[in-house]
Amino acid sequence: MAMTKVKNSNGPTKTGHSPHFWGRALGWYGMAMVDALDYFPPNHPGRKTIIDILNRFATAVVKVQDTKTGMWYDIVDLPNRKPNYTESSATAMLSYSLAKGVRMGYLPSKYVANAKNAFDGLVKYKLTKDSGGFTNLEGTVSVSGLGGKQYRDGSFDYYMSEKVVQNDPKGMGAFILAANEIEMLPKTMSGRGKTIVLDNFFNNEWIKGPSGKMIPFHYVWEERDNNGYYFLGNIFEQYGARISTLRHAPTAANLKQASVYIIVDPDTEKETAKPNFMNEKDATAIANWVKAGGVLVMFANNHGNCEMQKFNILAQKFGVKFNDDDQMMVKGNDYAMGEHIIQPGNIIFKTARNIFTKEVSSLTLKSPAKSVLKKDGFDYMSVTKYGKGTVVALGDPWIYNEYVDGRKLPLQYENYKGAVDFVKYLLQNVSVKK
Repeated sequence: MAMTKVKNSNGPTKTGHSPHFWGRALGWYGMAMVDALDYFPPNHPGRKTIIDILNRFATAVVKVQDTKTGMWYDIVDLPNRKPNYTESSATAMLSYSLAKGVRMGYLPSKYVANAKNAFDGLVKYKLTKDSGGFTNLEGTVSVSGLGGKQYRDGSFDYYMSEKVVQNDPKGMGAFILAANEIEMLPKTMSGRGKTIVLDNFFNNEWIKGPSGKMIPFHYVWEERDNNGYYFLGNIFEQYGARISTLRHAPTAANLKQASVYIIVDPDTEKETAKPNFMNEKDATAIANWVKAGGVLVMFANNHGNCEMQKFNILAQKFGVKFNDDDQMMVKGNDYAMGEHIIQPGNIIFKTARNIFTKEVSSLTLKSPAKSVLKKDGFDYMSVTKYGKGTVVALGDPWIYNEYVDGRKLPLQYENYKGAVDFVKYLLQNVSVKK
C-alpha cells in the first residue's frame, strides 16, 4: 500500500504545501517490503530495488520517531499538533520492519536502537492490566481510509475523528510480530556477517513446480514440504546469518563467500540423470577452504539413498568414512528405534537431550575425527578439527522439515532444540575470513 498523504487543515494539499503521512500506512509499507523479500531469489533484479527503497524508507521514518516515547504518531510528522497521539499499530509495524530488516541484513545495525526504543515505548505507554489481570494493548486507531463522501476526505481532522480502541487485531498482530523480532535481536550477533552456503551441485534433483517449470527440490532452503531445509534456514536467519545456495562445483573463488558449507545427500544415477560426483579437485578445494577456517557439514544417508564412494574422497581427508550401510531402520511409528538419549557434556548438543534419527549410515573414524553420536556400538556423527576449520559429518540428512517442524514426532523428541544447538555450534566455530 502506498503511503497515505494527509491534507492540511485548510483543505487538500496544494503546490507549496508539504504532504503529511499516516503512520499505519507507513507501517504496512515497511512490513510489505521486509516480508516480500523472503520470496525474492538472491539474483532477482527486483531484490536490490526493494532493499534500496527499504533503506531510504528507514532513513525517513526514524526522523519522525518520537524521541520521548520511541513511538510514532498517528500523523507521523505533526507530533505537536493537537489532538494527534502516539499510535500503537504504526509503532509496532515500524519496529518490526526495522528489526527484521537488520536481522536479515537489509538494513545496517544502527536501526536496532530505533526498533527497540519503539517496542519499549509500546510496553511502557500502551500496555495496561485490567481488574482480571489480563494485559491489554491500548492506542490503536480502529480504521482509517480515503474516498466516499466528506467522511473520508483525508484531512487531519478526519484522521483524528476515527475511534482509538483497545486490543484491535491490527495492533495486536503487529505487536506480536514486533515482540518476536525484538526477542531475537540479542542472538543475531553470533551469525551477523556469516553466510551459510547449501550445496545444490552434488545434490541436484529437480521436479516440476506449481508453475510448470522445473525447480530444485530435496534438501533445499526454499522447500517448505517435509523434504526441505526451510526450518533449518530459518534458524540460521534467527541468529543473524545469511543463507545462500551454491549451484556450481566448489572452488577457492566461490567458497570465499561461505562461512559454513553444507553438502547433503550427493546424487546417485537413479536420482539425477547426470550426477555431479565428488572428485579429487573439488575435495582439495573444499579441504583448503576448511583449513583456512571454514566450517564444512557433510550429511549423507543410508545405503542406496546417497552416493557414498566418491563422497568419501572428501570425507576421508578428515578421518571419516561413510560405511554405506543401514542403521537405525525404524519400522512404522516405532520411534523408540531411532531414539538417542544424549548425555551431558556433548560438544554440539548442549540443551537437547532426546533426539530422533532414522535410516543412517554408520561412520568409520580415525584421528583427528572424534565421535559425537554413537549408538549400539557404531558411530554416526563426528567432528574433525582441520587446520583452522571444523568438519561435521553425519550419516543422515536429519534436520529437514519433517523432523524439526513439531508436527510428526512425539513431544519427547527434541529435534528442533537439537537443530538450534547444531546451528549455534556451527556459527561459534567459524573462523574463516571473508
